[in-house]
Amino acid sequence: MMKCRNAITACACLFTLLTGTLPAAETTLIISSWAPPTHVINSVVWPSWGALIEEATEGRVTTKIEYDLGPPPAQMDLIRDGAADVTWMFHGYNPGRFVLTQAIELPGLGATAEAASVAYWQIHEKYFAPANEHEGVTVMGITSHGPGIIHTKQPISQLEDLKGLKIRIGGGVSANVGELLGVVGVQVPAPKVYETLAQGVADGVFMPMETKKSFRLKEVAPYSMIMPGGLYYGSFAIVMNTDRLQSLDEKDQAAIWRVSGEVLSRILGKAWDDADRIGQEDAIASGNTIITASDAVA
Repeated sequence: MMKCRNAITACACLFTLLTGTLPAAETTLIISSWAPPTHVINSVVWPSWGALIEEATEGRVTTKIEYDLGPPPAQMDLIRDGAADVTWMFHGYNPGRFVLTQAIELPGLGATAEAASVAYWQIHEKYFAPANEHEGVTVMGITSHGPGIIHTKQPISQLEDLKGLKIRIGGGVSANVGELLGVVGVQVPAPKVYETLAQGVADGVFMPMETKKSFRLKEVAPYSMIMPGGLYYGSFAIVMNTDRLQSLDEKDQAAIWRVSGEVLSRILGKAWDDADRIGQEDAIASGNTIITASDAVA
């Protein structure tokens, strides 16, 4: 009886091998993220893209978010060196390293983040990618957050009120804007902004409206001034370790690309827009004061 069972088991295994119905090996891409779990990148973008990847690869490739693997300015190098597979990076944290990406950050763009991000991807692929500013990693998507806003601890009524104030500036074009406005720049990564404002190290910050909720600015910078067309914009990229991407089966690489590029850039942009709307609504509900500068002031 035992020999019969063994024979049946062996035949079943042989049939499985011949028919190719063995489950495919699963690959999990490790995503490094440096913002709070509630941030739109972590609550919307990664889950959305991860679901698309899993569906496109028929479950062979999945994703997993890991937090605090490295500080925001080190994210690209972290991915290049293989400490994680994918991350999102803010170009302004690396002054002098990225030049072409500043084109999307100029004041007065006046576009939604979704429209800007889709156009940005198309321009990047045609004009910026050949410059190889992201050497060592592969750009899977590229985006701009929504219009940069002035958030302060005390009310301001005109741009001249900013002169001499200590303002946290992220980098990139926003640093140039701050210099022109005569502010004293305070350089700290986004996760440290709440603490910096709460401790009085800074009087305000330049960030998009979504940070009212995601970084709790509504609690420490309850006054905001919206500039027509946006005070500035902020350039980000989703990058992947090139060796890791190329180690995947070719059909899985192709599947991932079908849900990346312009598709991923659009997801990013729409997520920023939705988060800006939610952030503004939350700030108003919390009693924050939000004004729009007149064209004369701007």
